[in-house]
Amino acid sequence: MKLWDIAHSRTGDKGNISNLSLIAYDMKDYPLLAEKVTAEKVKAWFCDIVKGGVTRHELPQLGALNFVMHDALGGGVTRTLSQDMHGKGLSSYLLDMDI
Repeated sequence: MKLWDIAHSRTGDKGNISNLSLIAYDMKDYPLLAEKVTAEKVKAWFCDIVKGGVTRHELPQLGALNFVMHDALGGGVTRTLSQDMHGKGLSSYLLDMDI
């Protein structure tokens, strides 16, 4: 299944760091997200984009995971040549991941 089947996502940015949330539609699916969507898998999924480390923070009371991706925005909004300077499309790309 694709992540979009059981979750939605939002993205934020600060400098060259992208902050990506993954939120279960239904709390019963949170354990599956926590098991299948690791920092290592997210780093591998974004291997062409994220040059730094990926840290995962768990928010079980919200049914959510938060991923902090360093060196992910081509130097940051004022330096990148990317059309998606803020990395807003990264959330949609994550939801295409198979679990």
